[in-house]
Amino acid sequence: MARKGSGTPATVDTIYARLQPDAEDSTPLYLQLHRALATAIRDGLFQPSEALPSERILAERLGISRVTARKAVDALADDGLIVRRHGSGNYISPRLEQPLLKLTGFTEELRQRGFVPSSRWLRRIMGAALPEEALALGLSPATRVARLERVRLADEVPMAYEVSALPAEVLARPQEVEDSLYRHLEGLGCAPVRALQHIRAINASPRHAELLDIPNGQALLYITRVAYGADERAIEYTQTFCRSDYYDLIAELRR
Repeated sequence: MARKGSGTPATVDTIYARLQPDAEDSTPLYLQLHRALATAIRDGLFQPSEALPSERILAERLGISRVTARKAVDALADDGLIVRRHGSGNYISPRLEQPLLKLTGFTEELRQRGFVPSSRWLRRIMGAALPEEALALGLSPATRVARLERVRLADEVPMAYEVSALPAEVLARPQEVEDSLYRHLEGLGCAPVRALQHIRAINASPRHAELLDIPNGQALLYITRVAYGADERAIEYTQTFCRSDYYDLIAELRR
C-alpha cells in the first residue's frame, strides 16, 4: 500500500487498525468496512490505480467473513471508488481535481497528477457549424468548423465524453490532433489564453452511459467552455460530460 501526504507515513498495521470494525457498533459489518475503506481512499492512504487488498486478505486481517468483505467492496464499486479489472483485481479509481481558476487542458491536468491520459477518438472531421457552435464562436450559420469527438481516459478509465468545435481557420486539419488539443494549438501559434466555463448537473443519456461505462441516468457534470485567443476571438467551443464520481471541481474563494 502506497501512502501520501505529510507527516509520518501510515504503516500497513495502522491502516488495518483503521479498517477494523467496531463490535459495539450496531451498524452492519459490511457498512462499517465500506465506510472505513471509503474514508481511507479519500484520505489518500491508497494511491490512484493501486490495487485494493483482496477480499480474502481483508477477511483474514480483519477477522470477518469473505461475504462481508465482498459486500463492502461491491459498495465501493457502486460508489465509483474502485475499478474492477477482470482476472486482475480491484484498483483505486483515478480522481481528477480540476481547479476552476486556471486554464489547462485535460491531458495537462492528468499528467501533472501522475495519471496516464489517452483518448478514444470517435470523430475528427470538418463540417458545417451547428447553431449552438456558431453562436458560441461568433460565426455565421453553416461556417465550416473542425469537430473533435472523443472519450477521455485516465489510466484507461473513461472519465469524460467531449465534443469540441473550432473554426476551420484555426484548425484546418483536425485529424492531426493526437492527445492534447491545446499542445497542438500551441504548435500552430494559436493557443487559448482565457476561457469561460458553465457547469451544471445532468443525467447520463443511454449514449453517455455506453461511452462512459456507467448506468443510464447516472449524474454527470456538464461543462461548456468557450476559449479565446490573444486577439479576444473565440477559437474553441467544447462540451464535456464528466463522470461526477471521478471529478472534483476546486475553487479558492477569498473575502
